[in-house]
Amino acid sequence: MNVIGAFIRFSGPTNTEMMTLNENHRSAKMNTIKSKAANGKSSKTKLVREMYGGEWYEYYPLGKHVVAAPGVCGGRPTFKYTRLEVSMILALLAAGESAEEIVQDYADRRLTLGAVKEAIRIADKNLLKATRLLRKAA
Repeated sequence: MNVIGAFIRFSGPTNTEMMTLNENHRSAKMNTIKSKAANGKSSKTKLVREMYGGEWYEYYPLGKHVVAAPGVCGGRPTFKYTRLEVSMILALLAAGESAEEIVQDYADRRLTLGAVKEAIRIADKNLLKATRLLRKAA
C-alpha cells in the first residue's frame, strides 16, 4: 500500500446515499461557462455538480476519468472520485513504473488502467497543442 492510500480511505455510497444521489441527480444543475481556448475560439465547458458519498462534487470533465474539480487539489487535474493528481501518476510513469504496477498500487483508490491511458492521451494531446502554438508564435 502506498503512503497516500494509507491516509485516505475510499468508500462508495450507502443505499440511503444512493437514493439521495438519484433524487439529486435528477435536479442537479449544469452550469455553463464560456472559456477562451488558446486559439481565441470560444468553447463551452460545463461545470458538473453531483452528489457523491453524501457530499456535492463539482468538476469540469476533461475526459471520462480525468476532471478538474475546483474544490479538490487546488483544481489541478485529478482522476474522478479519487483525489489522485494526474501529474503524480504521470511522474510515476516517467520514473519507470508501468501503468499496470501503478493501477495495482492504487487499487484501493479504484484507479483503472483506462483512466491512466486517458491521462496519457490528454497529456500527449496538450503537449502537441502547446508545440503548435509555440511554432506559430515564433
